[in-house]
Amino acid sequence: MIARWVRRKLEEKLRVSRWGLRKLDERLRIASVVREAVAKVFPDHWSFMLGEIALYAFVSLLLTGTFLAFFFDPSSGERIYAGDYAGLHNSRVSAAYASAVELSFDVRGGLLVRQTHHWAALIFVAAIVTHMLRNFFTGAFRRPRELNWIIGVTLLVLAIANGFAGYSLPDDLLSGTGLRIANSIALSMPIVGTWAAFLLFGGEFPGESIIPRLYILHVLLLPGLIAALIGAHMGILIRQKHTHFAGPGRNDHNVVGSKMWPTYAFRSFALLSALFAVTFALGGLVQINPVWLWGPFDPGTASAPAQPDWFMGWLEGALRLYPPIEFTVFGYLVPAPFVPGVLLPGLTFAIMYVWPWLDRLITKDRAAHHLLDRPRHSPARMAVGVWALSFYGLLLLAGSDDVLADLMGLPVLTVMKTMRIVVIVVPFLFAAAAYALARALRANPEQRLSGLRWKQIRKSDVVEEETRHGGS
Repeated sequence: MIARWVRRKLEEKLRVSRWGLRKLDERLRIASVVREAVAKVFPDHWSFMLGEIALYAFVSLLLTGTFLAFFFDPSSGERIYAGDYAGLHNSRVSAAYASAVELSFDVRGGLLVRQTHHWAALIFVAAIVTHMLRNFFTGAFRRPRELNWIIGVTLLVLAIANGFAGYSLPDDLLSGTGLRIANSIALSMPIVGTWAAFLLFGGEFPGESIIPRLYILHVLLLPGLIAALIGAHMGILIRQKHTHFAGPGRNDHNVVGSKMWPTYAFRSFALLSALFAVTFALGGLVQINPVWLWGPFDPGTASAPAQPDWFMGWLEGALRLYPPIEFTVFGYLVPAPFVPGVLLPGLTFAIMYVWPWLDRLITKDRAAHHLLDRPRHSPARMAVGVWALSFYGLLLLAGSDDVLADLMGLPVLTVMKTMRIVVIVVPFLFAAAAYALARALRANPEQRLSGLRWKQIRKSDVVEEETRHGGS
């Protein structure tokens, strides 16, 4: 009796839902679009979920950031702290710093959300980097996907910029040290440096305009641009269809995998749930950026040892390792911070932007590709990628040279001088090893890296030569 009543009620609700959907489709004509969308096929390989991790980390950032925006005061104006943290009672601090500490001690759940937001930011940038590495090593940047590669590089730049703006907002001693470095980098630019620094900070450092300006960038302009680019990225992806790895029944004209509904949708929802679980677990269990310990920013003080978030660590390492060399160009002085702080990042992202065309110029490959390469298929690309990974990874390590010196019981200058040599030499050694291994694996298609033998590495040139002559 009860089951019959429940069934009748469900059928009535379904009839009402179908009626509503029919009326909606009469006005918007979206039924065919929805049917096509739910029938879209997505590859099953795990690496295709890296982009979704970035997307869901961004969703987590938006939700936690909205909560934080209700309580944060983006002002450099001073006030007396009267919150629950006894260590700052009756201290005269900026409103931004006071509200950050109050978020951590006075707002219910504030510390959890603030730390979750910070961890989600780290994961967001890490997912973008890992996703782009997958695209690089598999050749997914090639025609016709050059535009999506450019969008990906721009997303990375915006994510790094927004991350820097975000952790600079609390106006604590650590973030203030980072802003001082940013001011020095801006001042190092010949001709325009002084004007650029004054424009950014609204006068002499530290000024009172930088916190409100960073806040608008962090909560409005940069997230809006990131959201727009994510939408463009997804639209191009849907229009061009997914790439996939070679295999039985797979070619440049199809996609083999799972349909959007229901298989991929449930898998994607599980990933969303897992990411939220991980970020909130990290936010609740692993302390990050305890601003109450750093203290408020003081222009005459710097925290030590001090390291920025990982996505800025490579820039910090470059600044620490570059020797105090200044030179003049057309009569204009080029201070030491310019090369590691402006020239290196500029060249890095410029090369990333034009890489699809550089690859096409070198390989003479102008064909459209929908099947992905295995990394071993292009030893030269593998060598370039490993060089870049090791170079920037070592710069990241150099950004903690003071911590390394403390752990090893060595003078900081000794560690710094050693790292200058290591950063130049080791990436080329790693690149040469990667090239040799990729070439050997390409000559032995069925072999795995773990099962590769020294003789196969040495004979890879002979095998490739024989294969080339045999094919001709």
